[in-house]
Amino acid sequence: MKARNIVITLAAALLSATAVMAKDIRTATFKVQQMHCENCVKKINGNIRFEKGLKDCKTDLKTKTVTITYDADKTNIDELKKGFEKIKYTAEFVSEKKQADKK
Repeated sequence: MKARNIVITLAAALLSATAVMAKDIRTATFKVQQMHCENCVKKINGNIRFEKGLKDCKTDLKTKTVTITYDADKTNIDELKKGFEKIKYTAEFVSEKKQADKK
């Protein structure tokens, strides 16, 4: 009986540790009105990737949007907007979604 309780306790501890280690990955979309050519796209892609916590960056010149996947434990929307400001662009926050946990 004691062995069973130990196994249950260890299983519960392991599940708790796994939940704590799960990352808060989010995807945010920004509208960047100044993005009007391929050089703008290159400038954004070449610089924004250095922002802390950034996982992925996709630009769409046609819609003038930038979609960024990032670790919310390391950065946030305001910090990402500051990243655009460093390269003289204004990013208007459009939307954000949290990625579902992958099992």
